[in-house]
Amino acid sequence: MTEKVVIIGSGPAGLTAAIYAARAGLEPLMIEGMERGGQLMITTDVENYPGFPDGIMGPELMEQIRKQAERFGTRIISSNVTKVDFSERPFTINVGSDEYRGEAVIISTGASARWLGVPGEDTLRGFGVSACATCDGFFFRDKELVVVGGGDSAMEEALFLTKFASKVTVVHRRDSFRASTIMAERVLDHPKIEVIWNSAVEEIVGDGVVTGVVLRDTVTDETTPLATDGVFVAIGHTPNTPVFQGHLDLDDAGYILTQPGTTLTSVEGVFAAGDVTDKIYRQAVTAAGMGCQAALDAERFLDHIG
Repeated sequence: MTEKVVIIGSGPAGLTAAIYAARAGLEPLMIEGMERGGQLMITTDVENYPGFPDGIMGPELMEQIRKQAERFGTRIISSNVTKVDFSERPFTINVGSDEYRGEAVIISTGASARWLGVPGEDTLRGFGVSACATCDGFFFRDKELVVVGGGDSAMEEALFLTKFASKVTVVHRRDSFRASTIMAERVLDHPKIEVIWNSAVEEIVGDGVVTGVVLRDTVTDETTPLATDGVFVAIGHTPNTPVFQGHLDLDDAGYILTQPGTTLTSVEGVFAAGDVTDKIYRQAVTAAGMGCQAALDAERFLDHIG
């Protein structure tokens, strides 16, 4: 059986695409992956998603959107895609030994934040450990925070957090930033920001919530404690695109390239939405908007090919 639309990935982008595709009568099949729901599944309070004035827990929001997609007829498979073939249509998508075919494909596999991999990070994630200042900065009003990283994303996170925090300490393992000159200068000149050079976070400390970090000097190897109310890890994201390498045009960082202003990829009939193609905004609401775009683009494509 050939599906009209196969959606790969189940975050805000994929589920919104499913809602629109299902309501358009395209009977979408979603292969949601084993880690369904995307990054919001590891987010506690979400206060910036429209329609929830009192906020909502990330997993609860994703469950509601999932039910909405299923209500309109989306069929969902909880497995990971292991192989694709976009060389001819209908396209082939493999989940282990099972094969699915689709006239159109929407990819919304997202991106994964890179983490430090240090003790305390996993257990305190969502309780003072975050990888998104825009998502969580509001909860740290008048607190002292640590930002880990030295690229533009770390600079942006640190500067954004100064709107809420009483103090922001940037911890960088080298003696100079990798960030662009203008971003680095803004951080270095900001009165609320202090930089600790040649240091790496060895451990995140806290009993239920973050209370501090242990820093290791990358030159002397000495360790010192630093009290803090929160740790923002800003060492980049990795798009979840290994399975698509060689099948679609990707940029140097592995994000799927789309035609400007659309969700069209380098293969006609294959569309991409959300963090898998967006390395600038990376918000649930922008991902949902792109999911809507992808479904509309897929619908127009299917109408065009008859």
